[in-house]
Amino acid sequence: MKEAKILLEIYRRLRREFGHRGWWPGRTRFEVIVGAILTQNTSWKNVERAIRSLRQAGALTPHAMRRLPLTKLARLIRSSGYFRMKAARLKHFLRFLFGRYAGNLNKMFSRDQAALREELLGIHGIGPETADSILLYAGAKPSFVVDAYTRRIFSRHHFLSEKASYGEVQDYFVKNLTADPDLYNDYHAQLVKIGNTFCRKREPLCNRCPLEFLFHLKRP
Repeated sequence: MKEAKILLEIYRRLRREFGHRGWWPGRTRFEVIVGAILTQNTSWKNVERAIRSLRQAGALTPHAMRRLPLTKLARLIRSSGYFRMKAARLKHFLRFLFGRYAGNLNKMFSRDQAALREELLGIHGIGPETADSILLYAGAKPSFVVDAYTRRIFSRHHFLSEKASYGEVQDYFVKNLTADPDLYNDYHAQLVKIGNTFCRKREPLCNRCPLEFLFHLKRP
């Protein structure tokens, strides 16, 4: 069974099990970007609380957040953890957005994907996973997101080495899947769901997992 067919079969089984995930939750593209930065090293529930605080304060637009003092921004996102550091990262992103694109997200996302990714990676505090989340979920660009769940699932099934780099894991999916942002979007969301539900870090539920068939699959 070829790799591309295996990956699509994995997706079909996850989609049957969990349905379309409707990820990333966010009312605006800027809210999605903020969530991508805040979700580093914390749970989504904590991020949701921080997003609600920002919304109640009227700070969920680039211009409004830019005017907000750093200390007040940090207080509003306290529930997300590492809140002072994350407040600084939000400000770094805003300096980039206004300095390079006059605060205009449409202008930013009209940039060539590869060039914009390099620019995002140049912002202090934004790594590959966050940059790809911004491109995919806020910009609807085909940039496959790799996270700990992706590594865990595909290394346990011997598709990839546990030591594979972010770029190596991403390249594996890009080479074997059509460059479709909708597919990339829901595929990543499905992997997060199964990683939380079955392929857990401790005590995985392998015998009940919808991907249990992979253990018996003959591959080239």
